[in-house]
Amino acid sequence: MTRRKLLLPLLFTVLLASCSDSDQQTANAPAGGAPQKPPQAVSVVVMQKAERPITSILPGRAVAFQTTQIRPRVTGAIREISFKEGSEVKAGDILYQIEDNLYEATVAQARASLSKAEVSIPAAQANLTRYERLVNSGATQIEYENAKVTLLQAQADVAQAQAALQSAEIDLDLTKIRAPFDGVTTISNVSLGNIVTANQTDALSTLRKLDPIYIDLIDSSTNLLELRAAFASGRVTGDPRNAEIRLRLEDGKAYEPAGKLDMSEMAVSETTGTFQIRAVFPNPDNIVLPGMYVRATVTLGNENGYLIPQRAATRNARGELTAKFVGADNKVETRTFTVSTTSGNNWLVTDGIADGDRLIVDGFQWIADAAAVQPVEVTVNEQGFTVEKPKVDAPKP
Repeated sequence: MTRRKLLLPLLFTVLLASCSDSDQQTANAPAGGAPQKPPQAVSVVVMQKAERPITSILPGRAVAFQTTQIRPRVTGAIREISFKEGSEVKAGDILYQIEDNLYEATVAQARASLSKAEVSIPAAQANLTRYERLVNSGATQIEYENAKVTLLQAQADVAQAQAALQSAEIDLDLTKIRAPFDGVTTISNVSLGNIVTANQTDALSTLRKLDPIYIDLIDSSTNLLELRAAFASGRVTGDPRNAEIRLRLEDGKAYEPAGKLDMSEMAVSETTGTFQIRAVFPNPDNIVLPGMYVRATVTLGNENGYLIPQRAATRNARGELTAKFVGADNKVETRTFTVSTTSGNNWLVTDGIADGDRLIVDGFQWIADAAAVQPVEVTVNEQGFTVEKPKVDAPKP
């Protein structure tokens, strides 16, 4: 009973102290109720208008600069395979040797026929000369005409024999199947002793020229129309025919040599609505191989505008570009841009921004419009990462 009497006053004292502390906190709180949070810090980039490159990132495939299927033009057995499969060969190098015994014999026979035909010409010429002298003194006109025909026939026989010899020599030379240009060979589809026939359907091998190499790029017809309109209006300057083209390979690495435009298909696919652009690249080390998938960055021209990093932008339901900015009162506002083009890893816009505007590049997804923020100026490097600008100390007095 005594302990209960002692505890009750002690408990009453604690309750009074708690109420006093609560009243003090309530008195210190603002009139709105709960304590206000400090403005959230956000990374911003200060906008500055300048001439920027207009780029387009396009998918593409590598295609050999030249490709030919090696086929025989004469019939015979393969006597020799003179190249290493998958190796580089030079124009004129012998790839296959077809058995040539019969072709050498044909050449010898044609030479003999030519010699035989040539022998008859002097006699025919002498006979014609004799009848020319006697045509008015004993020889008839018919005999003279016959002598002339005999000479012409002998000359025709010689020409025919020469053509037969030339044809036989060509066939003999065709027993050596040569590379038509510098390139890289593929696997041979025949072995020693195999019989091949002239102009057969199956190729003996395939030869590809890889340096330089073609890159076939695909772009939409919509982009083509927009670009033409931009050049026509003078908004974009430059010559697209001199566009610089850079490649990124399948492993994500940049391919160092730059390429140039070779041609563009003057037709749009009826099924995909795209058209083809062909670029040519030096490929001295055969790094790019036919069939490889690549992505190309094509610099088409230049335009004055503001860069919005892709990481700082989104698109609304209508597909329009949107980005958030910090206003003069340090409150967030969203801006929409109906026209935008690509410039590297950025969007390039020309309207809706002024020099000195502050673009939010980090954390904007969780910030509502009109929210108060604390801007921290940063820069965005080529890799797309933000780097805080160093603070400049005030000059000492």
